[in-house]
Amino acid sequence: MVDNSLKMMHPKDQIIMIIDRIYKKGFTTTSGGNLSVMDENGDMWVTPSGVDKGSLRSSDIMCVKSGGEITGDHKPSMEYPFHKAIYENRPDIRAVVHAHPPALVAFSIVREMPDTNLIPGIKEVCGVPGYAKYHLPGSENLGTSISEQFKAGFYSVIMENHGAVVGGSDLLDAYERFETLEFLCRSIVNSRIIGEPSSLSEKQLLAYKKYRVPSLPEMETVFYPPKEKEIRKEICKFLQRAYHQNLIMSSFGSVSVRWEDDDFLITPGQGARWNITPEDIVQIKRGECEPQKIACKSYLLHQKIYERFPHINCVILARPDNLMAYSISHKTLDVRTIPESWIFLQDMENVPFDSCINGEDIIVSKISKEKPGVIVENDSVLMTGSSLLKAFDRLEVAEFSAKSLIMGTSLGRFEPMNNTQIEELRKAFF
Repeated sequence: MVDNSLKMMHPKDQIIMIIDRIYKKGFTTTSGGNLSVMDENGDMWVTPSGVDKGSLRSSDIMCVKSGGEITGDHKPSMEYPFHKAIYENRPDIRAVVHAHPPALVAFSIVREMPDTNLIPGIKEVCGVPGYAKYHLPGSENLGTSISEQFKAGFYSVIMENHGAVVGGSDLLDAYERFETLEFLCRSIVNSRIIGEPSSLSEKQLLAYKKYRVPSLPEMETVFYPPKEKEIRKEICKFLQRAYHQNLIMSSFGSVSVRWEDDDFLITPGQGARWNITPEDIVQIKRGECEPQKIACKSYLLHQKIYERFPHINCVILARPDNLMAYSISHKTLDVRTIPESWIFLQDMENVPFDSCINGEDIIVSKISKEKPGVIVENDSVLMTGSSLLKAFDRLEVAEFSAKSLIMGTSLGRFEPMNNTQIEELRKAFF
């Protein structure tokens, strides 16, 4: 699986892979942020100081030896002392990510903590963040302030008027934690423009955590005809595309495609979504699962949709930034903004959070040819289509519409199309 592929890489190459992702996702600037990995020999590999984060090479990565010797072509990041302090206080942490993503910085400068009870799974990935008081960057006092939070058991720490630092068992673990925390903060910021986020109760979160879909029996024999292999490649291609478009996250997002009758291919339960390979995709045929593989938790919802709607050949479950603002604020997305939005989506209903806990039939009942998608409150967005391209296109349109509405709300009252204009669209396109 993809997790193991990262572990097989040299720490220098791991850092290059993840810093490239952090920079391209807009989580840091050319000069900002720093990453480190502690290897099995007790040596710390860390990003250099004053080198362009957008074009780092493996040879640029510095090494701080366990005995204190520094090797490499540059100076190590000026913040490396607090990385060292974290490792000394938390032997279980083997990688550290620090950067200044905009939404997390916004929380740090207003000195507020994000609510990790808004979306299930967030607390499991990030934990409840700690809070480190402001000190001069690179100073011993800053290192002490941060390491004390990690020593207290936190995996994620918001740095007052600065940014955030997270630790993990490896660099992928730390990155997913970092990305998830920034996603949560973006969702909260956007939701406050259109309303107020509504938190989940501990009872709801516990019910979600305990919910288990029935295990699928394994196939005795598996066939991989050419069409099936092509679908696997197509799913992986669109997973990467959806990730780059901020429609899915490393740790969340499921895509399935019907390939024969009610049989389908679906994303696995584990693995960074941006690095899933065709071999990782799970085949589900006649209610049986490909051997030695685990389908994502939402497979039963996908299955029920295919059984009920012959015209649907793709299902996507995602957490796009702007649509999630509607999900956590329980606001209805009004797609009567521009003709394309209404033609593609017509209307998108909200379904209550509890429907994603053994309530697949509730979600399925809200889907039709006229209404291809739904917003699951405090959880996700579901989109369907006659093909993967069609479902993906609809998801993009919905996310762009949500972004436009959020922007429009910040400007003032917006005017959707009236009933006469909607009727004209209905006659022209349906």
